[in-house]
Order: sequence, then structure tokens, then C-alpha cells
Amino acid sequence: MDSSRTPDRAADRSALQLAGLLAVAGAAHFAVPKPFDAIVPRVLPGRPRTWTHLSGAAELAVAAALAVPRTRRAGGWLAAGLFLAVLPANVQMAADWQRRSPALRAAAWARVPLQVPLVVRSLRAARGATGANTCPEPR
Repeated sequence: MDSSRTPDRAADRSALQLAGLLAVAGAAHFAVPKPFDAIVPRVLPGRPRTWTHLSGAAELAVAAALAVPRTRRAGGWLAAGLFLAVLPANVQMAADWQRRSPALRAAAWARVPLQVPLVVRSLRAARGATGANTCPEPR
């Protein structure tokens, strides 16, 4: 058997955990949108609620792509891009929370570097995907 196609249960589990995280976060954008509206960077055009809904829909779509083995490689790449794309919102939140309690300020700033392991995990999910899909593996 080709070892590059051997199922990796740990990679599958990791991808499904990422999918779960993104699904919960995406659903929260619709169920409780106000906190997400508040961290939309003010430089973006349009209404914050529009960006909240767009980012929630993107998280749900990427979660679905990660959950399905056939689209997992593309889902991993998309997840990495999504985690990088929401980084400005995390920075906006940290900047806005400078007058909050020290614990909340620390939590807000802690979210910023936490994007790094999420991106790394997403890329691992893309590289560990065993299903057929159209996204080429990087060289």
C-alpha cells in the first residue's frame, strides 16, 4: 500500500477538531453577532454585521470542507487563510480592550498569537489529507 495514502487517524481527528471549532464559531456569528460586530476592524467598508455574517458563513463552509475527507486538503488551506484573515479582528479587539480589566486585556492579547498554532494545525490537516481532491500539495 502507498504510505502517502495510509489513513492517519490522528490527522483525521485533528482536522475534525478544527472543523468543530470553526463550526461552533461560525454558528456563534449568527446566534450572538454583537460581540463579533464589535471587533470588525473599522477600516472595512460597510456594516459590521455584514462582515460578521460573511465571516461566520466562511467559517461554516471551511468547517464543512475540513469535515469531509474528499475536501479536507482544500479545507486545511482555506482554514489557514481564514485564521490569517481574522487576525486583524483579534488585534482590533485587543486594542479596543485596553481600558478593560487586566485579565480581559491579557485574554484579548493572548488571542493574537494563538492564531499561529491554528494556522499550523490547518496546514497539517491539509498535508495529512488522504481523500482525493483537486488542490495540489505544496513543493
